[in-house]
Amino acid sequence: MILVDANIILDIWDRDPNWSAWSSEQLRQLSAANDLAINLIIYSEVSARFSAQSRLDQKVAELGLLVLDLPREAAFVAGKAFVVYRRRGGPKGNVLADFFIGAHAAVLGCALLTRDTRCYATYFPTVTLITP
Repeated sequence: MILVDANIILDIWDRDPNWSAWSSEQLRQLSAANDLAINLIIYSEVSARFSAQSRLDQKVAELGLLVLDLPREAAFVAGKAFVVYRRRGGPKGNVLADFFIGAHAAVLGCALLTRDTRCYATYFPTVTLITP
């Protein structure tokens, strides 16, 4: 199982001129041997582009992505990692979602496909990151 970060999905849907080809190729290659998934945090992050949930569900299915619930264990791990981050001087900002995603990958013991490594490598060192 590989968790797919929102930036990868948005690269593809937005046809990002710099990243769409890379992100599409990663999904294609990785899906040949792995289940690809998002969690409800990622689902929420990409939902802003849709006026209807059914359309979002259709687009997620077209990418072949499973949608996973976030287990309580991952929420707990995310909270603990976020405390460490804040104690190190990290701003409150809008980063808690990344901690939920990193913790979920850590709890599942799966890799994370992302272009954004800012907190994952530091706070979730056991997670294998698939990055450019």
